[in-house]
Amino acid sequence: QVRLVESGGGLVQAGGSLILSCAASGSIFSINDMGWYRQAAGKQRELVAIITSGGSSNYADSVKGRFTISRDNAKNTVHLQMNSLKPEDTAVYYCNAMIKQFFGVRTTAYWGQGTQVTVSS
Repeated sequence: QVRLVESGGGLVQAGGSLILSCAASGSIFSINDMGWYRQAAGKQRELVAIITSGGSSNYADSVKGRFTISRDNAKNTVHLQMNSLKPEDTAVYYCNAMIKQFFGVRTTAYWGQGTQVTVSS
C-alpha cells in the first residue's frame, strides 16, 4: 500500500511563513506529478501548486509569487514553502501524488490526510 504523510501545518500571523512537507511511502515504482491542494471551510478543494517529476511547476494565481513547491525524487517528498501568508490562505492543505505502484500498471492518485493551516489577521 501507499501512504502520504503531511506535516508542517499550524497557526501563523498574517505575513508569516510556513513550510508543508509530504512524504510518500510504501510500494512505489514511480511518482509522476505531486501537488498541494487546499479546502477552506464551506468551499471546494482547489489546486494550490503542482510539480512534475522533471521539476516543472504551476501555481494557482492566488499564490503566485508567495508559495514555492519543490520535491526530492530520491526521498519521494514534496514541500510547499508558503510566504506572506494571508487570512484567506486558511484551509486544510492536502498532499497529492500520482503514483505507479508497479511497472506496467496505471497511475493512481493518492492523498494525504490533510494538515490545517490557519492565518490570523
